[in-house]
Amino acid sequence: MKHTLDTAISNMPVKGFLDLKEFQIPQGEELVKAILELKKEKNAVILAHYYQPGEIQDIADYLGDSLQLARAAKDTDADMIAFCGVHFMAEAAKILNPTKKVVLPDLLAGCSLADGCSGEGLREMREKHPNALIATYINCNAETKAESDIIVTSSNAETIINALPKDKPIIFAPDKNLGKYLEKKTGRNMILWNGSCIVHEAFSMERIAKQMAENPDAKLIAHPESETAVLDLAHFIGSTSALLNYVENDDCQKFIVATEEGILHEMKKRAPEKELIPALVYDESCNCSECFFMKRNTLEKLYLCMKYELPEITMEEELRVKALKPIEAMLELSKTIK
Repeated sequence: MKHTLDTAISNMPVKGFLDLKEFQIPQGEELVKAILELKKEKNAVILAHYYQPGEIQDIADYLGDSLQLARAAKDTDADMIAFCGVHFMAEAAKILNPTKKVVLPDLLAGCSLADGCSGEGLREMREKHPNALIATYINCNAETKAESDIIVTSSNAETIINALPKDKPIIFAPDKNLGKYLEKKTGRNMILWNGSCIVHEAFSMERIAKQMAENPDAKLIAHPESETAVLDLAHFIGSTSALLNYVENDDCQKFIVATEEGILHEMKKRAPEKELIPALVYDESCNCSECFFMKRNTLEKLYLCMKYELPEITMEEELRVKALKPIEAMLELSKTIK
């Protein structure tokens, strides 16, 4: 077994996770029970995003969007954080908790927004606009956060942009769609990084318009990472948590949902009597929008990462401290947001 584990560890940079085919992993209810036992044994907490597979959402101690999970990571007294989300989220948990062990079931659970933006790129933009403040969406890596003045999430971005000095230009990275939406909401003209989410860019305005025509009693709700053409059709635009609250509390009984399909799991729990229709994407061979990266995490990988405490998120202390400052600025300005 030692040889097998050593091999799995050496293969982690390529595989992204501990690939232990020869190891007997519990299945079904026994797997869930084993994870819960590991959580108790290691004083661990499981944080999960709404876009995770349903079985992971069901086992999580805290289920939330990026802002909610950042707060949960900051406030936990656990010794180990098992982060079921994508890499930049686990990094943020580590930035906020230098003394805690943070593990991620699969290191290759990435993000197109994070992958398309770099600290070097932001430094170059700052050189071109030396008086600008850099507001960066939380969907970015630690190096990019370290070059930012403040971090935002879709839950708090409007509040934060409105709070920034009016006499300062704003560089907004990396999501151009969220940036355009914020320009419209706040009236601030911003210098936008040319990035986007591959999931939210996949929605088809034409196919969604047809869905709306076929379901005249439905409301279209959309995440602001979606393209402007889709947002212009929407009855409601909001963050992941805002979309959930809207479905739960609005009188409408049918919704077309334009965001990652994992959110439907929690929506069905909160509003079981309502009809939820995934918004259609350009690819006509697929009827839903699923984030490949979010779905890399599985219960089996979660079990192995908690058992062996690998893969672990680590970073240089100098980088962590630099990246912490804009996150703390975000949390301070977000205190009024639930």
